[in-house]
Amino acid sequence: MLTSPTKIQPTSLPKILILGATGPTGRHIVSQAVARGYDVTALVRSPDKAADLIGARIIVGDARDEVALRRAVKGRDTVISALGTPASPFRDVTLLSTVTRALISAMKAEGVGRLVAITGIGAGDSAGHGGFLFDNLIFPLLLRKVYADKNRQELIIKESALDWTIVRPSILNSKAGGKTVRALTNLDTFHGGSISRADVATFVLDQVTSDRWLHNTPLISW
Repeated sequence: MLTSPTKIQPTSLPKILILGATGPTGRHIVSQAVARGYDVTALVRSPDKAADLIGARIIVGDARDEVALRRAVKGRDTVISALGTPASPFRDVTLLSTVTRALISAMKAEGVGRLVAITGIGAGDSAGHGGFLFDNLIFPLLLRKVYADKNRQELIIKESALDWTIVRPSILNSKAGGKTVRALTNLDTFHGGSISRADVATFVLDQVTSDRWLHNTPLISW
């Protein structure tokens, strides 16, 4: 069960960079961060898709490009990665690990030490805990190559020496947020579950000012 996070008392409101800001979860992160009064920057490839990200500073660039990442991360104190990639039954996936490797290099070059990254249920030791349909049909048929790259992404983060938290949401939905969220690292009795993107965004943003899950990989679910 999620306990009250230990709060880090910042000297000023957080300055965050969001990757994946135009995705369905990323949009919730942007809007909630702006509502909290955070100083928000988003690195996006398409300015048209970012036109409705009200309150965020938009930098246009490719997240695989370390030069663009350094420009975006400069002056930030935390990076949130909400990057995702479509299902890929046949072709290998490398986007997440490629971006993460470039991101960590850019963060170190610019002296930014805090990273909160979203992966998903099925990554690392959460594999096999998604419920019958996810574990036996969706994962092996559609997501196996995506999750191979998520595993590479997680390993890169864990070996980075940054202050990191990896958040693994259970099956995502678009329902309203505000429900009680469980954060688990012991998954012995957990199988299945779902959570709204809005509640994922809330949990992720809570980690910006909390060390409750520092250097850990909580799975979050309703």
